[in-house]
Amino acid sequence: MPTRPPLQGIRILAISQFGAGPFGTTVLSDMGAEVIKIEDPGVGGDVARYVPPFASDQDSLYFQAFNRGKKSITLNLRTKSGMVVLHDLVKVSDGVYNNLRGDLPAKLGLDYKALGKFNEKVVCCSLSGFGSTGPRASEPGYDHLIQAYAGYMSITGEPDAPPAKCGVSIIDFAGGYASVLGLMIGLFDAQRTGIGRNVDVSLLDTGIAMLSYFASWTMNRDWEPTRQAASSHQSLLPSQNFRTRDGWIVVFCAKEKFYENLVVAMGRPELATDPRFSNFAGRLENRDLIIPELEKEFAKRDTADWLERLRGSVPCAPVNSVAEALQDQQVLARKLILEVEHPKYGTIRQVGSPIKMDGVIKHPTPGPALGQHTEEVMAEVLGYSDERVSSLRAEGAFGK
Repeated sequence: MPTRPPLQGIRILAISQFGAGPFGTTVLSDMGAEVIKIEDPGVGGDVARYVPPFASDQDSLYFQAFNRGKKSITLNLRTKSGMVVLHDLVKVSDGVYNNLRGDLPAKLGLDYKALGKFNEKVVCCSLSGFGSTGPRASEPGYDHLIQAYAGYMSITGEPDAPPAKCGVSIIDFAGGYASVLGLMIGLFDAQRTGIGRNVDVSLLDTGIAMLSYFASWTMNRDWEPTRQAASSHQSLLPSQNFRTRDGWIVVFCAKEKFYENLVVAMGRPELATDPRFSNFAGRLENRDLIIPELEKEFAKRDTADWLERLRGSVPCAPVNSVAEALQDQQVLARKLILEVEHPKYGTIRQVGSPIKMDGVIKHPTPGPALGQHTEEVMAEVLGYSDERVSSLRAEGAFGK
């Protein structure tokens, strides 16, 4: 018999758009939660629907990447009738999630103070750029900006190059994960106590938290991280990119034995016994001497040759393109690529959930059309009659 999805029976109202928030709530829909995406009809719904290059008819592959398995309703929260519908939905939901600007949830009545009146157990989670407090709470925040604010760009790229961002929206996605973790913690507590709460997560907080030991070293010692050549580790050598005869390879010698195995595989065992290079401290002090020696050796062979020689004894990896990464044997073995059937795009291949457990949705529905489930949710979730829905529509609750 099929295993029950772990979040079956959980209903989340999601007032979120673009990347970070929808990425987070997709984690929930993949686990079986009913995620009802509330979209503003006045602006054409989620802006992600229009993100190029592959977009048409209020839909895009960008939108599809973040919204599989969800339902969409249109609801104009600027109208009294629209707010009535929202409040009725809150009464039968477990959580309300938004990724609005930090100052807006309270102003718009989307926090626990406003919504807890309708459902004492509801958990209200907000993911914003800067959080609900502080001098920048009212500013919009995006991954690119946060990578600059949080110091990431100052330590990314080559030493003589301009500051650089990570190639993917790493803080957006980490913020999505952090926010749904916070939401789930709130839901867990609400099930025990019967009382909901606010959950306040920001991209800047997430980015700063991920500075981790860099922050610890910076605040507690006279140390400042800098951009390192070849994406090398700040203190562990050799742990970096090396050019091979036909491409690039990364090695990460986080233990002394890995370095010893590396130089033996190179036919240069004397580099392990030389007192200048025999331990982490010595190699760090003599970086300018040891790295050129290793670079010369790596340049003698192809990447595939090095991988064959080093795997199992030295942590290593090829520097894949995105296309190569998606075809990696381990990725395929872990069944990370799923197929979604879309009425216009046909079969869409997407990256599935990294969380492996019984019950994860294997065949999700595609990201919904704008307002696709409005009638269904009104009738099946709220029990509204056709006359009630028609009246609300005439009042502008669902847009024009």
